[in-house]
Amino acid sequence: MTGLDRIDRSLLVLLQQDASKSISDLGEQVGLSSSPCARRIRRLESEGYITATTARVSREKLNLDIMVFVHVRLSKHQDLVVSNFEDSVSRMKEVISCYTVSGAFDYLLQVVCEDFSEYEKWLKRLQKLDAVTQMDSSFSIRTVKEAGIYSV
Repeated sequence: MTGLDRIDRSLLVLLQQDASKSISDLGEQVGLSSSPCARRIRRLESEGYITATTARVSREKLNLDIMVFVHVRLSKHQDLVVSNFEDSVSRMKEVISCYTVSGAFDYLLQVVCEDFSEYEKWLKRLQKLDAVTQMDSSFSIRTVKEAGIYSV
């Protein structure tokens, strides 16, 4: 982060809060006119500080009422087995994030489904994957904080 000055850091925070703001609005908030602000944002993108611009979508509006955190343990850790598991999970529309983790399990998956029936169907598909030996599910009751902002 040594290449970032106060304006760059401010832009990164503002874009995390609301990436739909216009360049002129962002520039005004950091004390730049539109052209220099746009150049800075393009530089932050080209240097990899900004990796994507996305929209947050309402799970409720999409009737995705069930959110589950699923820990998964594999029986084997050979490259091909791990790669096949990760490829399979990456293609599952219900899995919105997947992390390799330390501890008793190998992976933590964040899963969203319309209802418990859909979750059960998805769980059966997961159980059929090669080398999956143990799973532990925790159902989200209420969201306290989501999509936090990286302080820079």
